[in-house]
Amino acid sequence: MFAAYAARIDRDQPLNGLELGERPEPEARPGWTTVNVRAASLNHHDLWTLRGVGISEKALPMILGCDAAGTDENGNEVVIHSVIGQTGHGVGPNEPRSILTERYQGTFAERVSVPTWNVLPKPKELSFEEAACLPTAWLTAYRMLFTNAGVRPGQSVLVQGAGGGVATAAIVLGAAAGLRVFATSRDEAKRKRAVELGAEAAFEPGARLPHRVDAVIETVGAATWSHSVKSLRPGGTLVISGATSGDSPAAAELTRIFFLELKVVGSTMGTKEELADLLSLCATTGVRPLIDSVLPLDRAREGFEKMSTGDLFGKVVLTV
Repeated sequence: MFAAYAARIDRDQPLNGLELGERPEPEARPGWTTVNVRAASLNHHDLWTLRGVGISEKALPMILGCDAAGTDENGNEVVIHSVIGQTGHGVGPNEPRSILTERYQGTFAERVSVPTWNVLPKPKELSFEEAACLPTAWLTAYRMLFTNAGVRPGQSVLVQGAGGGVATAAIVLGAAAGLRVFATSRDEAKRKRAVELGAEAAFEPGARLPHRVDAVIETVGAATWSHSVKSLRPGGTLVISGATSGDSPAAAELTRIFFLELKVVGSTMGTKEELADLLSLCATTGVRPLIDSVLPLDRAREGFEKMSTGDLFGKVVLTV
């Protein structure tokens, strides 16, 4: 079957390790389901895999891709929850949690096999392309906002780095939930787009906000860390799920964190139940993931190049 996969690791030039071509079909195993992929979306996790983060050379070649929507062996339209080993279903009770492409082949292929427990019904209201955007970036944003930040309608949140998949999802979901959303971006066009998506206002990185916020959604890391901490009200919560600009900020802001009793919460992906709630939310409210571009699988390299340069707003989707 045709697939986009990591053939080798290159920490400095990750796309050098990306190959497109034939890979073996997934093997049938008890408790697992093979899904015929109709659409899959890119995440920064795929670039990190090509850099060797979370994977070793001995696991290669590895089909990339965490997210997908398609049809199961009975023709049912489904969405894949890509956290494997979360409950032991299909893998055994002692297997550590992982994301597709770390231990198991991913979704950038004609077919992918996952534990049956990881397969959810796709709401009929969502297209395959829309549903394929939800299981990583949108699920991450959902958990960051509503589980780990615990914000309520009427409260305020700052989303750093508008344009990325998680940040875009946080803006749309926050606005839909009645939050006052502020956003930042270095790019004027992305700031304008953030406001169009529901942000109350968008600013350049480091800018002073109209007031301190209840929570910050942080995926940028070192470049925005100090601004994130300084933007919080006393007792506020900073939720971090990524560090695309690096994980070693020049100033940790520890004094401000303890003096203002701020909370710093790490967040990774989400649960199957949260994904089910997110799918239901989108189906019933009309909220839809923002898609930057849709490309056929054989043009996956173009999608990776867009993501690596930051030349996108929303998700890049690959169709099979």
